[in-house]
Amino acid sequence: MTNSSDGDTAQIKFGTDGWRAIVGKDFNKENVEIVTKAIAKYILKNDGIKKPIIIGYDPRNKADEFAMQSAQILQKAGFKVTLSESVVPTPVLAYNAKHLKANAMMFTASHNPPEYLGIKFIPDYAGPATTEITNAIVENIKNVKEISFDAQEIFEIERKSFKEPYFEHIENIIDFEKIKEYFTREDDDGEIIYDGLYSASIGYFDELLKRNGISCETLHMEHDPNFGGGMPEPKAKYLQELILTIARRTNAIGLSNDGDGDRFGVINEKAEYVTPNEIIALLLGHLIKNKGYSGKLVKTVGASQMLDIIAKNYNIDVIETPVGFKWVGAAMREYDTIIGGEESGGLSIKGHIPEKDGILADLLVLEMIAYEDKPLWELQEELHQKAGCTFINERIDVKLENNSQLKELMQKYSSLDKIDEFRIKEKDTKDGVKYYLNDEKTWILIRPSGTEPLLRIYFESDSKEKIEKLKEFFK
Repeated sequence: MTNSSDGDTAQIKFGTDGWRAIVGKDFNKENVEIVTKAIAKYILKNDGIKKPIIIGYDPRNKADEFAMQSAQILQKAGFKVTLSESVVPTPVLAYNAKHLKANAMMFTASHNPPEYLGIKFIPDYAGPATTEITNAIVENIKNVKEISFDAQEIFEIERKSFKEPYFEHIENIIDFEKIKEYFTREDDDGEIIYDGLYSASIGYFDELLKRNGISCETLHMEHDPNFGGGMPEPKAKYLQELILTIARRTNAIGLSNDGDGDRFGVINEKAEYVTPNEIIALLLGHLIKNKGYSGKLVKTVGASQMLDIIAKNYNIDVIETPVGFKWVGAAMREYDTIIGGEESGGLSIKGHIPEKDGILADLLVLEMIAYEDKPLWELQEELHQKAGCTFINERIDVKLENNSQLKELMQKYSSLDKIDEFRIKEKDTKDGVKYYLNDEKTWILIRPSGTEPLLRIYFESDSKEKIEKLKEFFK
């Protein structure tokens, strides 16, 4: 690790969604310069100097300063650069990349702890950079000392808001009138409560509702680099205040987003956390039934088999990808897709962008409730009946000492012929190894983390008891 003017290329590792590191350690001026130059070289080679670049940042510590540093490096290299005038969610910047036919750089660490910051490179197709692209950038990082630019012209860095084009686009997708009608009628006391979670979505999700005449109650609506001392992740344990607020109401729905607005969190009217798998399955039905969408479902290998069952009910083909939205986004660009989603809380739909959008997801939930004219908990019950059971999902992370230990364990786990008392019915190796067990309701996915010696083991079953048995087997 270093803070020298040369930076430390060995510490710069691109994961499934860009480069992330701790601010003041590996995420420093020297390394930001290295990554920016590597991205600039990639753009120069593949798109040319005339390709505009837009830059955004979330509310994290020094994100705005690093974004400006990056803008100045790109300006000196001869690019036309537009820097967001304020905090912006990732999906908003991504949509503007498509809208402006520009490449984008987003300074965010998404749902990671507050001390982290990162850089996402978003090409003009508005989805995560593919492995091919990030591999090319990593090669440039290795050879960064050879990179130099001969700018023929220097342009002023433009500062602007990316809000309006995104708002207009979302207003073409979402039926705000239907939402307004449902949540303001006299015979219904339905309320919308939004937990801003100190995130980039503040001033976006709430403002979209407001400008369409829909009121919502809000929590944690100021930008805070420390995210209130918690985690910028819309999971139940970080949404306790929202859950308690809803528990005191008779018919309120709770919504939230992660630090950069690309993931969603939903709390139903019974003050229960609704899993992303359930939301994706429900929205698939909503888009087909109420909005006339056709096409395929794209899901990751870690997502619930409930999605396959619901897709089969609608006679919809399923495309399964490795874990990570970059794979979902790539499949969405290849296939006519109704909805693409992942178990960690990311989704997008046809007619939008191949990048996860938590703001859109929250709005779709409201739209679905309005169309179905039923509370979310009731729609969940109907979903579980259609699926034939309530699927339970869990994950354990096994921290290892080094990569050779990781490799050894993966080899061991990749050649199992039975797990506890279960026989293996089917094996899938598109991402690590996934075992479908003979009870027809249970699977296990074992895959390495892409950035550290960590083994992730995912479980799904119709019984908590089965999952506990399987966890014991791996312990």
